[in-house]
Amino acid sequence: MDTTSRTAQHATHVLELGTTRAVVSEYAAALRSLTVGGTELIEPHVTDGPPPLAAGAVLVPWPNRVDGGRWPLNGVEQQLEVTEPASGHAVHGLLLRTRYGRGSGTAASVTLAAPVAPQPGYPFTLETSVEYELTPDGVVVRHRVRNAGADPAPVALGIHPYLRIGDVPVRDLTLTVPAGRAFRIDDRSIPTGTFDVTGTDHDLRGGVRVGDGPGHACLTDLAVSGGVVTTSLRAPDGRTVELWQEPAFAYVQLWVTDYFPGPDGPADAIAVEPMTAPPNALRTGEALRWLLPDESWTLTWGLRLTGIG
Repeated sequence: MDTTSRTAQHATHVLELGTTRAVVSEYAAALRSLTVGGTELIEPHVTDGPPPLAAGAVLVPWPNRVDGGRWPLNGVEQQLEVTEPASGHAVHGLLLRTRYGRGSGTAASVTLAAPVAPQPGYPFTLETSVEYELTPDGVVVRHRVRNAGADPAPVALGIHPYLRIGDVPVRDLTLTVPAGRAFRIDDRSIPTGTFDVTGTDHDLRGGVRVGDGPGHACLTDLAVSGGVVTTSLRAPDGRTVELWQEPAFAYVQLWVTDYFPGPDGPADAIAVEPMTAPPNALRTGEALRWLLPDESWTLTWGLRLTGIG
């Protein structure tokens, strides 16, 4: 079976394992669709090119925003390209518009790779790859970042999936995040400190209807169970999509929007984003991983559907 579809504008990889099916784009190595038994677990998109609203994209070498695109390196201010003009920030790393190359693959898996080259604001060389491997109930995603340069390089990584459960209205799903602290976020989407979520609308540990929870939040102090952190969305019929992440993903970013580009026009959607560092990490230094020359970092997360049958 030919699992690759290519034109001059796009390249996608269709993966299948039993009743699990995924579509992966080479642009931003984005997961474009994931179904288990016919139930869609993410908001699908069919855009040829960079994913809309960063849907399913890999965010490297930083997730979220860098305030003004400026950050200090050895006492010298670095200036990244401003990619969010409305706020003046550099957003979602350097590979959001990049077409990855295909490496190994099978009917149920594919590995994509792309380099980060030295450029204004980020004078480092990285090799990055991501592997998608289907399972009977979802997908396992493995990331690898290697410092291919001569100097230590600051790295953080995130992913930007929008989750759903079939046709259930997103705002009627129950969201659970095992987080004890949240960031205060200013009107420019930059964090200004953290607070204990107990007694606030950011306490999602017991489950909160998406429509009644925060529309924009970054959460941390995540509880680990069974070696992973698990965020979930549950439908009224008990079907649940679980996003599990290794503890190195110590942050979860949430964003609820009413203008995701659906097939019938703008639609409600919720992004649930595992991140190894919070917004503005290049500038603050919080949770940055400084890779030594030739050092590699591997990270794993995944999605699964439970509560069926």
